Amino acid sequence: MSSDIAADTNSLFQCAFEYAPIGMALVTAAGEFITVNVELCRILGREHETLVGVDPAEMTHPEDFQQQAAFIRQLQAGEVQSFHMDTRYRHSDGRYVWVRLSATVVRSAECEPAFIVAQMQDIGEHRRFQAQLAHLEEHDPLTGLLNRRGFERELERHSRNTSRYGPEGGLLVLDLDGFKFLNDSLGPTAADGLLVGVARVLTKRLRGTDVLARIGGDEFAVLLPRVSAQETHAVGRSLVEAVREDDGLRGGRLRPLTISVGAAMFTDRGGNAEAVLVDADLAMYDAKEGGRNRLVFANALDRSDSRQRVRISWMERITDALKYDRFELHAQPLLDLRSNRVNLYELLIRMRGEDGELIPPGAFLDVAERSDLIQEIDKWVLGQAFGIARRAFAVGEHFRMSVNVSGRSISDPEFGNFIEDQLDLGGIDPGMLVFEVTETAAVADMLAAHAFSERLRNRGCAIAIDDFGAGFGSFAYLKQIPFDILKIDGQFVKGAVANREDRVLIDGVVRIARGLGKETVGEFTTDQETLDLIKRQGVDYAQGFHVGKPVPIAEALGSIASTVAVSRRSA
Repeated sequence: MSSDIAADTNSLFQCAFEYAPIGMALVTAAGEFITVNVELCRILGREHETLVGVDPAEMTHPEDFQQQAAFIRQLQAGEVQSFHMDTRYRHSDGRYVWVRLSATVVRSAECEPAFIVAQMQDIGEHRRFQAQLAHLEEHDPLTGLLNRRGFERELERHSRNTSRYGPEGGLLVLDLDGFKFLNDSLGPTAADGLLVGVARVLTKRLRGTDVLARIGGDEFAVLLPRVSAQETHAVGRSLVEAVREDDGLRGGRLRPLTISVGAAMFTDRGGNAEAVLVDADLAMYDAKEGGRNRLVFANALDRSDSRQRVRISWMERITDALKYDRFELHAQPLLDLRSNRVNLYELLIRMRGEDGELIPPGAFLDVAERSDLIQEIDKWVLGQAFGIARRAFAVGEHFRMSVNVSGRSISDPEFGNFIEDQLDLGGIDPGMLVFEVTETAAVADMLAAHAFSERLRNRGCAIAIDDFGAGFGSFAYLKQIPFDILKIDGQFVKGAVANREDRVLIDGVVRIARGLGKETVGEFTTDQETLDLIKRQGVDYAQGFHVGKPVPIAEALGSIASTVAVSRRSA
C-alpha cells in the first residue's frame, strides 16, 4: 500500500514539475541540466533534448555571468541555501530573454551537493513595462522630449561636472507667444500639433550635445554645454528666427508663430543650476513684456530691473500672506445632475491685500508655482479643508470638498506624508476629500502622479483629473493613474451647444469614464441650454457660473466653515 502511495506521490510531483506555470529545472552539482519542464523550454525557445546535459552558463549573458557564477559557488560551498537574481539567457533565435532565477541546493545524506532546483520566471514583459514607466518618468509623451523632471536631472549632472571642472555653458528658456489664444481658437488637437512642430524645429537647429526639454505646457528649455555667452546668444537668436520663419508652424494663419527666449550663463551663478534656471526664466518673461518674439539675456549682476522687482515683490506678498493669515477660501458648487443637488464644492484660494482688496489667484499663483511657495499654499488650503471636514464630521454633516494640488506638491513625497499625518489625526471622513490633479501635471510626472493618487485612494480619498483633454488628447495615461473623477475641460463644454465636434468629444469622455466606473464633471457650464445638453449626454456633475459662482466659504458652507475660520484666527 505504501509503495502505491509513493508511486502516486512521485507521479504527482512529476506532473507538477512538468506542467508548472514557471520554468523549472534540475541541475547537477557540476552545473548541467538534468531535466527541464515545458515552460522553461518555451522561455528559451528550445526542445527538451537540446537542453539536457547543457551547462546554463553557456547561455548566460556575458554581463550576468560573473554574478551568477559567484552565487552558484556560494550555493555549492554551503555559504547560502538559495539565491535569487534577474539574469538573461540566450534564446534559440539569438536574442536574450530576461528571467527571474531562483535556485536552491539539495544535499545528500553526507551533506554534499546532490543537485540544484532552479526556477525561472519570464519577466521580459515586466522589464519592458518598467522601462516604459522609466521613460515616461523623464519624457514628455506628446513631443518625446525630456520633461521637467528629466531636464532637472540633466542640470544636476551638468552641475556636478561644473563643480569639478569649473562653471561653463548656457541655458535657454523658451515660451510660445499667445499660445493660450491659439489653444482656445484652434482646439487641443491642433495646438498639440503646434507643440510637436515646435519641438521638431528646435531639434533641427540644435547640436547633438545640446539638451532640449519641454518643461511646461508651452515652455521649453535648452541646456547648452561648453558654450560662451556669445554662442548662447547666437543659438537663442537662431531659435527665435527658426520658429518665426517656419511655414509649417504658421499653418495658413496671417501671423507667424513666435517665441520669447530668456538666456542665462552658468558662469554668472558659479554653476548653480537652479539659480541659472530662475535667471533664464525671469529673462524669458522680460522678453515677453518687452514685445515678444525676441531673446533677452539675464544680467545676474544687475538685479534692479523693475519687472524683476515686481516678481520679487509678489513673492514677499505671498510669504506675508502665509505668515499673517491673509489667504482665504472661496467655494464653487458642483451640481449633481442625477439628484439635482449640490454636495460637492471646489475650494479656491484668494489673497487679501493689506488695504483689504481681494486679489484673484491669477495674480500670484504663477509666481508661487515657480518656487516652493506653491507647496506652502497647498498645505494652507489643505489645513483649512481638514478643519472644515472635522467640524462637519463632528456634527454629522456630509459633503465633499475638492482641493487643487500643484505638480510640485504631487512630486514631493513629504507632501503626501503631510496629508497622511492629517488623516491619522482622525475625526474625519476621508471620503469628503477630493484631490484635483491637472492633466498636464499628471502627464509631466507619471510615476509621481500614480504614487500620489494610489496612496490617497488607499486612504479613502478621491482623485479628480482636472482640465481633461486640455493638453494631450490621449486616453492612454488613464491606465497609469488611479482616479475617480474626470473633469472635462471647459473649452469643450462652453461651445458644445453650437459645435458638434465638442459634443462628440464629451460623449467619448463620458463613455470611457462610465466604462471605467468613474464620474465626470462638465466645467464652464454657463447657461441652462449647456447644462441640459451635458445632462442628456450623461455627465454626472456641472460646474460653472450658471450653477454658482465662487463665494466666500462661510457663505457656501455656513456655520461649519465660519467656526473653523474663527477658531483658526484665535489659535
